[in-house]
Amino acid sequence: MWGKAKSSSDTRWSGRVTKESNALDLEEGVFTWSDPKKIALSLKQSADSSTRRKASPFRSAMSMLVFYINRAGKNLDKDQSRILEQAKEELRALYEKRGHK
Repeated sequence: MWGKAKSSSDTRWSGRVTKESNALDLEEGVFTWSDPKKIALSLKQSADSSTRRKASPFRSAMSMLVFYINRAGKNLDKDQSRILEQAKEELRALYEKRGHK
């Protein structure tokens, strides 16, 4: 009678962004990789080649990485969280940006 209930990922804007955002063409599973440099290189390549992004390549790549980290929150494995934080530093180095540390 009421129809199918929507899952939380269908009703939240963050779930829609993850499913529908097409600003960057990311390699499948990029955020699950264990090599921070490989993650950063993949994000850089995606951002540099995208014609649909609105910000600079660096900002687009970093935004996608930070969005994933924030969305995963406490559910993100500590080791993977450390790897993704290192990927942020690698991304800054690739774009010759200074880190926050």
